Amino acid sequence: MTSRWIDFDQIDNVRDLGGLPVAGGGATRFGVVLRSSTLQQATCDDLSHLVDKLGLRTVIDLRLPDEVEREGYGLIGDSEVHIANLPIRKSPQSSLAARDLVPDKTRVDLTELYGQLLGGSGEHIVESVRLIIDPARHSVLFHCAAGKDRTGVLAAILLDAVGVSAEAIAHDYALTNERIQRVRDRLDALPSYEGLPQTNTGILAVSPEVMLGFLHNLHAERGGAAEWLLANGLSPAELQRLREVLVG
Repeated sequence: MTSRWIDFDQIDNVRDLGGLPVAGGGATRFGVVLRSSTLQQATCDDLSHLVDKLGLRTVIDLRLPDEVEREGYGLIGDSEVHIANLPIRKSPQSSLAARDLVPDKTRVDLTELYGQLLGGSGEHIVESVRLIIDPARHSVLFHCAAGKDRTGVLAAILLDAVGVSAEAIAHDYALTNERIQRVRDRLDALPSYEGLPQTNTGILAVSPEVMLGFLHNLHAERGGAAEWLLANGLSPAELQRLREVLVG
């Protein structure tokens, strides 16, 4: 089986969304969509791997504007890769400061936070889907800071919408545990994220139960990701195209 992890020198949490079983048969395709932690410290070799080997054409940056302003993009910002900054946040009217995403990093109900992020980010999530369904944009990588929370919400919506089970989505989410110490050490040294708690604490906790709770609420309150996407402006034809693009 093809490994979903992709290793780099200075990017810590990159994996392919391919290889996940889909209800009714088939699995998500490899080589279409990647999920990742922040990219700004990528080396020349990292960038070459992304662009030349993986065919990266589009980056969807889910970070808030002040994170982008402070941390930038590094080498990838000077490349020919298209970057779309589509922040995932608790409310379109909320403060744009990264510290306001989670004011207390040591105490947070992540299932509740993910529901808030979904509620505040409908337009940007739909716009992300529209980039992903455009074959001229492939391959696509989306990321936030750690590649866990905002990235996890978008990954969950994409996967649930095409029929990946809640258990498989939660397992994918929890894989970040394998890299979370490296992610934490890198982020804690950056201005926007210093003062992070220890791993498996507060905002850095990674538990499949968190994602299972988010998906349960999504289905109970919104009818699942497909219905949520349609309610937020995606067309039925675009939803069908998402299935065609992601499932093989």
